[in-house]
Amino acid sequence: MPSSKQHMHKGIQILKTAIEPSRAELLQHPVYHQIQTLAQLQKFAEVHVFAVWDFMSLLKSLQQKLTCVQTPWVPVGSANTRYLINEIVLGEESDVDEFDNRISHFELYQQAMRQMGASTNAIEGLMHALQSGISIEAAIQQLNCADSVKDFLIFTFKIVNHAPAHVQAAVFTFGREDLIPDMFTRLLEKLVAESPEKVSIFKYYIERHIEVDGGHHSHLALEMVSELCGDDPVKWEEAAKASIEALQIRVRLWDAVTA
Repeated sequence: MPSSKQHMHKGIQILKTAIEPSRAELLQHPVYHQIQTLAQLQKFAEVHVFAVWDFMSLLKSLQQKLTCVQTPWVPVGSANTRYLINEIVLGEESDVDEFDNRISHFELYQQAMRQMGASTNAIEGLMHALQSGISIEAAIQQLNCADSVKDFLIFTFKIVNHAPAHVQAAVFTFGREDLIPDMFTRLLEKLVAESPEKVSIFKYYIERHIEVDGGHHSHLALEMVSELCGDDPVKWEEAAKASIEALQIRVRLWDAVTA
């Protein structure tokens, strides 16, 4: 396991500085203090579920690029990066629910939506379309949801299908970081106190994310970006540009909740 004291590439700090205004805009989004009622949380979940789902495609794409998933197997790339990707896949795809049953975070989120009374029609419609063989592009266009949700998904799959590994890794590390402000956690506690039988699974999901997305993963993710960008200024610039775009499109996704 790499030491957290290991020297971090200077490009990381430059990239963090470049994305800070967009990151701050996301953290200060009105969505985080507008969720005061169960109905508002339902609306939030009906939009956020698409970000929970498409995160897995970004992660799986990185797994395909940065580890060996073919046979015959041969070692690929950095062992630290392989460890990071495989550990996150394990946690996202086969975590545990409140009763220690194995479940993916996406399926856990769907359970939370059903418990709180949020509609799963749109996300389930998307799953059925994909399972029946419809392309992701066509399935997105068929969605009955806000344009900003469709734009969010289109951006993700543009990155998944066309971006090089260093750009995918940067979007994964900086653009898809689950920013959960303290304010949102406090509002959630209030909703739990008012309707525990409606919000307990959602609360567990949020707590699980905070617990799992700890410093260990984030350090390895920074190491992955540093390794893939190396000393190439063009790669660092491309990584920063894509991360900013990912944060900005997440802001527009939240706009769909507050509209």
